[in-house]
Amino acid sequence: MSLDLAEAPLATRPSATIEAELNYLGPVEGRPYTYTFEPPEGRPRSNIGIAPQRVAIRDLRPLAATASVDREGFAVARGASVLRDFDDEAAIRAVYYPESARILQAATGAARVHIFDHTIRRRIPGAEDRGAVPRQPVSRVHVDHTERSGPQRVRDLLGEEAEALLRGRVQIVNLWRPLAGPVRDMPLAVADARTAAPADFVASDLIYRDRVGETYQVRFNPAHRWYWLPEMMPEEALLLKCYDSRREGVARFAPHTAFADPTAPADAPPRQSIEIRALLFHPA
Repeated sequence: MSLDLAEAPLATRPSATIEAELNYLGPVEGRPYTYTFEPPEGRPRSNIGIAPQRVAIRDLRPLAATASVDREGFAVARGASVLRDFDDEAAIRAVYYPESARILQAATGAARVHIFDHTIRRRIPGAEDRGAVPRQPVSRVHVDHTERSGPQRVRDLLGEEAEALLRGRVQIVNLWRPLAGPVRDMPLAVADARTAAPADFVASDLIYRDRVGETYQVRFNPAHRWYWLPEMMPEEALLLKCYDSRREGVARFAPHTAFADPTAPADAPPRQSIEIRALLFHPA
């Protein structure tokens, strides 16, 4: 297995910019929320409305060797996983988790990486993402964690260690990889975190049966600068910063979303992907 940051040139393809519609946060009454299960009778599953905006999305490949999770909020890694059966949950944890931890550690210099979950998505055209299996791509601009929920995940998952770990720097970084390629159907777009303002992020409740998480929905800002990896392959992975306890001088929250590429062929195979979510710890 060789999985390293993108120091070698990626596959040569013409640089491109496309225009596509991204779903930003629209009007909402009260605090935004979404249930991950069937809600109580009479209550909508979500009160989050969308406001589609047509934006330019730039080819990330020319920046792939230099983009970093601390500057732009995203990075690219290259190298194929040795795992071939992503239907084997035990193998994902035994093989793919350690592979992903090594990539994340190399990208960030973290002293410790704690992968806490993963999601496999296999798009079914016309299906909604209602928490069932298979999960569907999330076609709404968002960030997986917030100023509040980042530290809370450490407390939820690491118990007595949590407070000592929270005295150091903590990051949450996702590692996103296609399971088949090239990806033309519902690829992933990510915004340069430096182009997002604090006012763009709106805290939203993600309601589970046993807890309430918090994510950011994102308001449209014409300053957002978007990127995607055209025709992404399983030998490529995207790293996405979803939280950083350091408040100055680094990217903290990178908005991202699946989107419909208007240049994709009508017969493009439905997207399949896996995303790993990890806590990364640095000494105080």
